[in-house]
Amino acid sequence: MSRYTRISGWGMYVPERRLTNFDLEKMVDTSDEWIVEHTGIRERRIAAPDETTRTMSVAASRRAIEKAGIKPTDIDLIIAATSSSDYLMPAVATQIQADLGAANVPAFTLVAGCSGFVYGLVNAHFLITSGAFRRVLVIGAETISRTVDWEDRSTCVLFGDGAGAVIVEASDTPGGLVGFELGADGSRWDVLMVPGGGIVHPPSHEMVDQKLYAVRMNGRALFEFATHIVPEATRRVLEQTGLTVDDIALFIPHQANIRITQLVAQALGLPMERVMVNLDKYGNTSAASIPLALVEALEEGRIRPGDYVMMVAFGAGLSWGAVLWQW
Repeated sequence: MSRYTRISGWGMYVPERRLTNFDLEKMVDTSDEWIVEHTGIRERRIAAPDETTRTMSVAASRRAIEKAGIKPTDIDLIIAATSSSDYLMPAVATQIQADLGAANVPAFTLVAGCSGFVYGLVNAHFLITSGAFRRVLVIGAETISRTVDWEDRSTCVLFGDGAGAVIVEASDTPGGLVGFELGADGSRWDVLMVPGGGIVHPPSHEMVDQKLYAVRMNGRALFEFATHIVPEATRRVLEQTGLTVDDIALFIPHQANIRITQLVAQALGLPMERVMVNLDKYGNTSAASIPLALVEALEEGRIRPGDYVMMVAFGAGLSWGAVLWQW
């Protein structure tokens, strides 16, 4: 049984198709200037017809497995965080397991909205340090474009598709998860949701006609929630550890809106050069947001051994999660 964990491999996948703000200008009443000013997004990736949460997860996972220098059969558990599984049933995690060739490895799908990957990291850490598993594959993946109303200019400009994955494994060296907070305010479950397709509004002509299959969001309420909960959760995690904002080498927030990120950084007294932002390239990819940003930060050399990395997400539920990870 190990007291520590480390991320030994990482990988990401985004579709080739780019949907720019200029493309959206031809689809709805909006403009590149408005989208950039209000969200910070310039383009987003859209899955091809033959791409799904399953296929993107497998591509990202294979890269993480290769980076870690292991085989799929070396994995003890697969956690796939997503709100856009290929099917209502079975869990997409089991399909990913089969495609990877990780025969008989337990696998489950974790649904916590945009906070899903952070929830997955925390689960992986404690399952490993308990002695139950030694090596866990954690995935954050979404195909949000399939649940977007492309005539709703308030939401269609925001979302994109992609997947990120990491290998979390036991370690004898101090590091890994240092502090965390997971939370939810279920009284505000309807702030961000997809009304149709579940038990309350099962598939029907009415569901399609009313576009209940599409994402609906109270943008103002979510903005207020995020700008409050992200700095508060960050401070509470730092208090747990006895560290300060100055100790954070890189802050990786959920990539939802550049104005939220800027206000959070300002509230924490954190300079933007220590904040990871790739929102402009991918938009809001929900559970894939944090892992995509983490992988790009690693590939760009922005994270070094010993660095403290704070990852904070918020999303549907309303849920939130913050984890401080020492590299």
